[in-house]
Amino acid sequence: MLQKEIEVMAPVGSWESLSAAIKAGCNSIYFGVEQLNMRARSSINFTVEDLAKVAEICKENNIKSYITLNTTLYDHDINLMKSIIDAAKENGIDSVIVSDHAALNYAKKINYPVHISTQCNISNIDTVEFYANYADVMVMARELSLQQVGAIANEIERRDVRGPSGNLVEVEVFAHGALCMAVSGKCYLSLHSHNSSANRGACIQNCRREYTVIDKEEGIEFDIDNEYIMSAKDLATIDFLDKVLNAGVKVLKIEGRGRSADYVYTTVKCYREAVDSVLDGTYTKEKTEVWKTRLATVYNRGFWDGYYLGRKMGEWSDAYGSKATTKKIYIGKGIKYFSKINVGEFLLEAHTLKKGDKILITGPTTGVIETSANEVRVDDISVDEVKQGEHFSIRIDETIRPSDKLYKVVAS
Repeated sequence: MLQKEIEVMAPVGSWESLSAAIKAGCNSIYFGVEQLNMRARSSINFTVEDLAKVAEICKENNIKSYITLNTTLYDHDINLMKSIIDAAKENGIDSVIVSDHAALNYAKKINYPVHISTQCNISNIDTVEFYANYADVMVMARELSLQQVGAIANEIERRDVRGPSGNLVEVEVFAHGALCMAVSGKCYLSLHSHNSSANRGACIQNCRREYTVIDKEEGIEFDIDNEYIMSAKDLATIDFLDKVLNAGVKVLKIEGRGRSADYVYTTVKCYREAVDSVLDGTYTKEKTEVWKTRLATVYNRGFWDGYYLGRKMGEWSDAYGSKATTKKIYIGKGIKYFSKINVGEFLLEAHTLKKGDKILITGPTTGVIETSANEVRVDDISVDEVKQGEHFSIRIDETIRPSDKLYKVVAS
């Protein structure tokens, strides 16, 4: 039962990522403020004072905005939780993503739309019916197969399960990004080892490290094939996205609020193109291979298909950090843009830039620009190489700004 409209939800952890997500074609964004969200430690996050501007930018670009407030809440958090939800409502943020029943209850009291977080681990239709008293959109547990997701989506229609808006409950799933070894991300390893709770947005990600297994009784150390025994590969569904959408999924959520603007731009753009391709009947294996290659250029721990196709065990990364096929090197900053001739001026602050090099430009308003230095000029003279400390200009079809950062993109 393929939906005619599919929402691609982008992760936003900075102004650069917000602009990048919009430019890439997202339908909605989700972001956190203050400390009551699951990326309180790993992403920049916004402040309550930023809400009005975020809402304004999203409305100007006809996309929805969701604020994440999905940590475990203690008594001393309640006033802050209420003030954040109040501010989100007052400033025009479309919805709040929650897991704690205190936040769920308060949002209902003030008649503010709710999305159910992955932390609630929704795994069956009866749980959907329960949360339908509070929410119109629910993300399914990451451990479900597509068959299970499809069964829930079918039952929503058969039972006519509707949320507070009166519309049928919408099924949301994670489509791409980091996966946690714990069920729906509810991990206690960081809490036990460093008193830094993942469920409070403060995970130190010690599962991503190398480990040695030792028999405590005899002290025997075991050799294992992969030292990263708890570090899951990243989820990628783009090569079976047609099956995901045919399962009745309405919202595709991309993980990555702690990742860079170029990651947001590339992942959102690939999934936007893939969704459109499925809907217009042009989705092919050849296209998925191209998208997968593009996705591999930005931060990733390797890819696997999650549990959607019936896997019972996770697939683990064999290295620390990113396995991206390219990396970006900071080389300079924007100085000025000459709109009449579509030329940007830059200052090279580090390394060198050669004619033909691939470059990446990022900025709070610019978002992400990917291009090549096909012609480079210093003092209006065409050159083959720019050296550190030199001002230079290149042709750029999009406006760049003095705050923009310039990177050279090279193979990893």
